[in-house]
Amino acid sequence: MAIIHIINVYERSPMNYQYFTSESVAAGHPDKVCDQISDAVLDAAIKAFPKSRVAVETLVTINQICMAGEVTCPEKLDFENIARKVIKRLGYTNPILNFTNESPVNVYIHQQSPDIAMGANVDGAGDQGMMFGYACNETKELMPLPIILSHRLVEKMDELRENGKVPCLRPDGKSEVKVRYESGKPVAVEKVVLAVPHDQCVTKEDLQKILYKEVIVPVLEPYGFSVTEDNCILNGTGKWEIGGPATDTGVTGRKIVVDSYGGMARIGGGAFSGKDVTKVDRSGAYGARYVAKNIVANGLADRCEVQVAYVIGIAKPLTVAIETFGTEKKELKLIEDFAGKILDLSVRGIIEGLNLRQPIYEKTAAYGHFGREEFPWEKVVKM
Repeated sequence: MAIIHIINVYERSPMNYQYFTSESVAAGHPDKVCDQISDAVLDAAIKAFPKSRVAVETLVTINQICMAGEVTCPEKLDFENIARKVIKRLGYTNPILNFTNESPVNVYIHQQSPDIAMGANVDGAGDQGMMFGYACNETKELMPLPIILSHRLVEKMDELRENGKVPCLRPDGKSEVKVRYESGKPVAVEKVVLAVPHDQCVTKEDLQKILYKEVIVPVLEPYGFSVTEDNCILNGTGKWEIGGPATDTGVTGRKIVVDSYGGMARIGGGAFSGKDVTKVDRSGAYGARYVAKNIVANGLADRCEVQVAYVIGIAKPLTVAIETFGTEKKELKLIEDFAGKILDLSVRGIIEGLNLRQPIYEKTAAYGHFGREEFPWEKVVKM
């Protein structure tokens, strides 16, 4: 499906309003299929042995699944069966989609490199790089409004397909939300874009009315916003029947902006999914979010961004930097002291402090890693 997606746009109108747009994707989006397969492998490895090492990439295309990477686990894992279960759960069971849970699975997975293992075995970082965590008081989740609404929209579309309330929907889909800001605060939702494949039993016009009533209105309302139906767009080209890997190849780790803050904050260089928590691309980002969220939740700032950086094999971060964008309510030294008290940002400190060796990661691989209370890096400690 050809549709123009304006991702993470920042613009000023002649009236000096500010606009920001973020997007999200459904659980059945090809890249998210891959993220969930990779994280399902991680969960299976953690269940077998909590200190398993995992770095798995998945690629899906028309009638094909390919898994590659490294897994070090004392128990033999059935990688093919893990992939098939995820694909079936996501609704890819109809042969018309040219991609199902019966499609061939090619597995190229071996053990972790001993050179990498050597550093991680002594509580050092499993890779080098920088990560960012962000929080703001725009929403109850302490997340930017555009990305939270985008996530909730695709989540609601998936729910309607899964429970059979809108049976014409097929797996895959996208959302986009344009928000108007004044004086740094969100004041209106200007546009909502939905894209979703569907069968021919419903016209685009009828489906738009259904999704406006069943998805857009109930998602925006709890956040105190609304949008008229004529400011909503469904399937920009006018037709989308076949979605998923048959029309758009998917790869693990390509949705790092969707996974994080919708472009509102800076992002590190690495993706999250398919990586065990010795990989600081994942654990470092979770630790940074935890610190940033607690700074905002405790009223120390309205917005906060935390950067951490690590060196492979070294336990302590090379950098810890806190930015509050002039919104701080206390002296920066006090905020830094607070950050140091709530979480040790060494690799081991994050893993143990947030109890990360749990099989919870397949759930993170759709609808964003942040702003969801079930995850330990989202907990708030009042101090």
